[in-house]
Amino acid sequence: MAKRGGTEYKSEMSDTPDPFTSPFGTLFGDHMTVANVVDGEYTYSGSAQPLENFSLHPATHVLHYASACFEGLKAHRQADGSVAIFRLDDHVARMLISIEKLRMPVPDGALIRQMIVDAVTADVGHTPVNPGALYIRPTFIGTAPNIGAAATPSNTAMLYVITSPVGDYFAGGIRPLTIFIEHDTPRTTPQFGMVKSGANYVMALGPTLDAKRDHVADQVLFATGGDVTETGAANFFMVDNERVITRNLDTSFLHGITRRSVLQIAADLGYEVEERAVTLDELHAWSDHGEMFLTGTAAVVAPVGKVIVRGDHVEVGDGQPGSNTLRLREALTNVQTGNSPDEHGWLTPVS
Repeated sequence: MAKRGGTEYKSEMSDTPDPFTSPFGTLFGDHMTVANVVDGEYTYSGSAQPLENFSLHPATHVLHYASACFEGLKAHRQADGSVAIFRLDDHVARMLISIEKLRMPVPDGALIRQMIVDAVTADVGHTPVNPGALYIRPTFIGTAPNIGAAATPSNTAMLYVITSPVGDYFAGGIRPLTIFIEHDTPRTTPQFGMVKSGANYVMALGPTLDAKRDHVADQVLFATGGDVTETGAANFFMVDNERVITRNLDTSFLHGITRRSVLQIAADLGYEVEERAVTLDELHAWSDHGEMFLTGTAAVVAPVGKVIVRGDHVEVGDGQPGSNTLRLREALTNVQTGNSPDEHGWLTPVS
């Protein structure tokens, strides 16, 4: 039984591996929820079932034409020992947009919400103590066995939800990350960047692996044509004692729920919030006096200690996690874990 912050991690299974030492996303709960879709009609049994493998035809639409999207959200153990899901309804709303962008039948949001709650309730005992969490992965896939449907959406589909007890996304916990700036290759196609589809992530995979190999970077920040947007898996911020700055939203990159949360918390704390274009020149100059960080459901708030711009290794501030970054991270995690009042109604209790 592992300890974290002086508290023991417990699960329903005494032999469950430790989520704080296992790679992020490699452990799973015991249950899942599943709904099947035929001609636009969703069928859900109304309860969780044991986690099990799927059987798919080799011609299944998703395997050939990437008819898939997903969400990523977390349930956190609260200060009183209960468990609550963070910003459930916002993640449901974003998934509905993703499904619509795939031109697939869009379910009632209440169905996705209930399936998530049922899956978390069934696996609530797998929720680690903080800073761990129960990561939740609702997924939607086209299931029609049709290899001639490249220009046709699948007329059958599956919606399912699985859970994963997790620790820190980046190995080593809260540490300054090294970010490589990619200014030529785009992260994804501009009109589809806001969709949580695997195709968007695989497009960022090659540049990220190259940057890790060639520059010992942790992530790649895409700034195609000098326009700073996001990394392959997180939104990007700059902050100093007065201002919080991040790229204004468009369809070319993900509309992060954690991003939205940080902006609200920053405003609550009295920071001036700016959502606007950020150039590479401004980013370079900001490193002299300000801080930078990434946000995401998995990453939470991750400090940036160095950026690599056109081969120039630029230290951000003193290269260590900045005080404003840590302040925002603490404020966010305190709300997520019930250690601060939930003034915006972001928590959905499940136990």
